[in-house]
Amino acid sequence: MNQDLLVRLFRSIEGEATDDIVRVAEKIIVDEESKGHIKLAGKLKSILNQNIQSYGSFKKELNTILPSNVTIPTDNRFKIPLAEVIQRDCLRHEMVLSQDIEHKILRIEKEYVARERLAKYGLKPKQKILLYGAPGCGKSMAAERIAWNVGLPFLKVRFEAVISSYLGESASNLKKLFQSLEHYPCVLLLDEFDFIAKARGEGNDVGEMHRLVNMLLGLLEDYQSEGILIATTNLNGIIDNALFRRFDEIIEMPKPEPVEVQRLLKSSLAAFTLSKDVKLNSTSEKMTGFSAAAIVKIARDAAKSCVIEGKQIIEQRHLDSALKENAFFNK
Repeated sequence: MNQDLLVRLFRSIEGEATDDIVRVAEKIIVDEESKGHIKLAGKLKSILNQNIQSYGSFKKELNTILPSNVTIPTDNRFKIPLAEVIQRDCLRHEMVLSQDIEHKILRIEKEYVARERLAKYGLKPKQKILLYGAPGCGKSMAAERIAWNVGLPFLKVRFEAVISSYLGESASNLKKLFQSLEHYPCVLLLDEFDFIAKARGEGNDVGEMHRLVNMLLGLLEDYQSEGILIATTNLNGIIDNALFRRFDEIIEMPKPEPVEVQRLLKSSLAAFTLSKDVKLNSTSEKMTGFSAAAIVKIARDAAKSCVIEGKQIIEQRHLDSALKENAFFNK
């Protein structure tokens, strides 16, 4: 096998020293050594040992978050966890949103916090949420913010582990994951779930994906967990219509309007002094149509240019230059 391909393959290996995939990797290293490829074998061994160590740290970290009666299931082949836990101090929770979107997300948080009071009247909080919109508009960040504000652990589904080439295994993986978290209150994120939720009528649909969508329909319909399930998608047009009906709340995350653009610029440049020549109003107008992530990037690029010049005051030219360099984000 090509050396570059071997290196890339080894970097993707996760597991414990006793896992089959790790043992196979060790045999490959021995085989390369026998061929006289000592340098390559050494590099592969170093990568593998580092991955085993990282995986061990991940499992140790997982055990400190999850109670003893909850385990994250793994796929059958590579023993990769079907979901990953994001530590609370890594959650992004400070967002700049329009008043309308802020109200909708705040409503979800308030309903969850008041779930016991609602239950006394036979009412349930919104628990199945779909966030859709263009890339970089804060869908995943909104999910993290909800987890932060309601105090729930945050888990993200790993679709690269869920999807399998073995017949029927993808649906089985998804079912295993939902069952394992049935009595564990958390925010479960299905990020970019259009990866598996494409409309069943599509011409390129295959039997396995068809079964997976049907499984997802059933899991969403029967979802009775004590937590919150949040799915995100960039392209709502290709999602199976039956899936849309399974959600309690569907929220479009739009691109920032000029007033939000200005707030994003101010918060991103809070560590700097703005020159008197900076025209935030006109600059924000120019950035209309950019995603929130692109606006933050432009602000940071302007700040870096300022620092490189040895200055602490952001000038209009720094922003103009950064905007010009990132103009393709608005195409």
